[in-house]
Order: sequence, then structure tokens, then C-alpha cells
Amino acid sequence: MSAHYESVQSAVLYPDVFRVAAPAAPLERQVWPRKPGVFIRRAEPPPEAAEAGAGAAPPLHELVAGQLGLVPRWVKSASDAKLRSTKLDVARSEIVTTSNNFREAWLGGQFCIVPMMAFFEDDWRSGKALPTRIARVDGQPMGVAGLWERWVGAEGDVIVSYALLTVNANSHALMHRYQQPGSEKRMPVILNEGAFDAWLGVRPEKAREFMRAYPANALTANPVEKLR
Repeated sequence: MSAHYESVQSAVLYPDVFRVAAPAAPLERQVWPRKPGVFIRRAEPPPEAAEAGAGAAPPLHELVAGQLGLVPRWVKSASDAKLRSTKLDVARSEIVTTSNNFREAWLGGQFCIVPMMAFFEDDWRSGKALPTRIARVDGQPMGVAGLWERWVGAEGDVIVSYALLTVNANSHALMHRYQQPGSEKRMPVILNEGAFDAWLGVRPEKAREFMRAYPANALTANPVEKLR
């Protein structure tokens, strides 16, 4: 699937839907691999919460800036990171535990949520690629399950990155129409709002329970002539 998506532009939606502060600076509307974006992860509790013991409030969530396209920790150089990240923008949920690229993030519980208004796929049914915007029917933003990583180079360079988790969509009533003919159809793992907290705090051995296709009747697809 394509990793091209539309970011959430309305600042009020971040606290209202995702319960995090809005980005400090405006985001680019269109996000592509190696472009800057944001994701939500579980924050470490502050020191005073740890000192308070069992009665302390649970850890909060935080919005983090990063690039789309995960950079594994074992990458040796910034130039290698640049090359690899363009191919690591999506992670196939079925093979994350056996993939050298994503296994460490999955087993380390580095789960995140990527806020977006829509994602884009090509419709090839006419014989030509027609960009199509896929969004929720109700117009609300999506929270897509992802993995995040923090890479530190030998010279102290730091790259915070993330990837979108995907599932098979060959039999999905909507998504089977898109992407290259003859290819396996994939779609991002769109979480229900009620599952946000559980996903960010899930144990790795239970994380596959969230890897489900979103209902087709809750999504709408519209061709776009020009991406803004």
C-alpha cells in the first residue's frame, strides 16, 4: 500500500480526539516517506509519579515529531538511514516479529498512533492510476497503528522515525479495488478510538489482536484531481 497520507490540520482535533496537545508548528498537509510528520506514543511517567507509588496517575500520551520511514537502530550511518527509510514506511503486521527492520521496535513495545485525515491509494481499474482519497465516512480523523524508533549515529545524530502497520485487504469490500493489478492488497490498521489507550500500552505478545481491517462501510473513497 501507499504510505502517502493527509495529516490532521485542525489543532482542536488533537486534544478532542487523541487527548494530546496540538503540534507546536503547522504540519504539511501531505505526508510522504522521509517527510516530517507526527505520532502519538506512551510517555514515560514523570519522576514525581514514580515516587508516589501505586496510587500515581497512569502515564500520559505525547505527540512526537518524526519522519515517516523507520530507521532501525542497527543502521550504521545517516546516509544508510536515508536510503533504508524510504522502503520502511509501512510494516506488514504478519511478519514484524521475523523482520530485521521492525522486530526490535515491536518486541520493545514501541507502539504508536499516527493521526491522519485520510490516506491515498491509486485506482487502476480504468487502466491508469487515479489517485483516490480514502477517509472515514463521518469525517473524523483516523488513528493508525504504527511502530516508532529512535536512531542515534556515531556522531550523535538523532533520527526519530515511524512506520504504519498494515494488514491484508484482498477480501476487503472497499480496499480490494486499489493498488496495482495482481498485487496483494494492503490497508493501514485503523484503530477504534476506544482502543487507543490499550494499543499504546499493549504487551508485544498481545499486540496482534489489534491487527484487523477497518469496516468497509465506515470508509469512503473519492478520486482527487490535484493533491493540495
